Amino acid sequence: MITVSVKWQKELFKDVEIDTTQPPYVFKCQLFDLTGVPPERQKIMVKGGLLKDDANWSTLGVKEGQKLMMMGTVDEIVKSPEKGTVFVEDLPEEEQVAAVGHTAGLFNLGNTCYMNSTLQCLHSVPELKSALIDYSQSGRNTDVDQSSHMLTIATRDLFNELDKSVKPVAPMQFWMVLRKKYPQFAQLHNGVFMQQDAEECWTQLLYTLSQSLTSPGSSENLDAVKANFGIGLISRTYCQESNEESSETESVFSLKCHISQEVNHLHEGLKHGLKSELEKASPVLGRSAIYLKESHINALPRYLTVQFVRFFWKRESNQKAKILRKVDYPLELDVYDLCSEDLRKKLETPRQILRNEEGKKLGLKVKEKSAVHKENDVKMSDAEGSSNGGGEPSVAPMEEGEKETQMTGVYDLVAVLTHKGRSADSGHYVGWVKQENGKWIEFDDDNPKPRLEEDITKLSGGGDWHMAYIIMYKARVVSP
Repeated sequence: MITVSVKWQKELFKDVEIDTTQPPYVFKCQLFDLTGVPPERQKIMVKGGLLKDDANWSTLGVKEGQKLMMMGTVDEIVKSPEKGTVFVEDLPEEEQVAAVGHTAGLFNLGNTCYMNSTLQCLHSVPELKSALIDYSQSGRNTDVDQSSHMLTIATRDLFNELDKSVKPVAPMQFWMVLRKKYPQFAQLHNGVFMQQDAEECWTQLLYTLSQSLTSPGSSENLDAVKANFGIGLISRTYCQESNEESSETESVFSLKCHISQEVNHLHEGLKHGLKSELEKASPVLGRSAIYLKESHINALPRYLTVQFVRFFWKRESNQKAKILRKVDYPLELDVYDLCSEDLRKKLETPRQILRNEEGKKLGLKVKEKSAVHKENDVKMSDAEGSSNGGGEPSVAPMEEGEKETQMTGVYDLVAVLTHKGRSADSGHYVGWVKQENGKWIEFDDDNPKPRLEEDITKLSGGGDWHMAYIIMYKARVVSP
């Protein structure tokens, strides 16, 4: 602490204390209390010029007993409002949520951070919440067992409670139903529920919802989870020894980012994850042979989920060990070069429209939309003609009443699930979620905290800090 005097107009304020551990803005707030001059109107002369809000006191050379000069005028007298002041805590809870800018946290019920972080990330998907709202007892699919039905109901009710509350919610009912459906989450150690793998929780929950959120009696048998999270893959398996070749299609809910010494960036890890080597019996050779499998994306989801393969089974310690290597990931991901040739052709027109839209924002001269369509008509018809029957992967799934949109292959990061610690079955999981207003919130169990975008890119690993384990991107779409 140092004590100074401050001269303002005809007044002299003596013995004003400066806490040099706090930024100058705090000092300005003290002067506001003394003079009524708001901090933004204060001009305080110091060595080197005007005092800035974030300056470092140690570099300013302000000494004990020094006299500082301040200029500035007070605000106009504001008339008292016709309506009395309403405090946030006095608003109805639904309005409090809107005022705060994010929904509630979740209480940790005893090593349940793996579950809480998973729920917060999935809760950020409006299309999933809409499908859950539409789900009811009467609409239950007869193919869905009772435990899956109960878990779906518990998810719907919990999401609804999170949307209406700013106070932390205890997910007791959901937790009970989850343990009943998947007993591995009920494992005990010394009478205490054990920490579990968040990726297993994420996968099992999405699988259950994909079974139950299927429209009964629908000719298309629409699966809301597959429509929003399903990634279509087309794979070619080839044996160099026998020249055998086969292809297959499959749908998965996430891509894997494999981590090795060569992988420094998400894109490199995804390419590794889409290639694999397997050994199986060759009917041509009459013995086992090595086959190379290479996959490409053939249908894009609305929400693209990526798992960083950070854990492996370590025989010596008999537990899942963690790969701490730093792997950077972008806020904007383009998966065009991971797509099949057919899908690339279908993406060309939407990608040109996207480039035009972004160019207009920057004030650049761009092609008219009609010219883009005309230029790409032949390419699009070629792609449709050579389609492998995988539907229209460049068309984004739509909500009822929503205009048709097309995929571009470009995605924006909207959620990150991190792990801190050395083993998947210990440590701590946290969800980092982008809100509709563009702000990021760190959901650390019952304690949500605002975060900057730059904080999110620092979760790439390389030490014992929180590092990305699962990330989720939302598709950037355009209107045709």
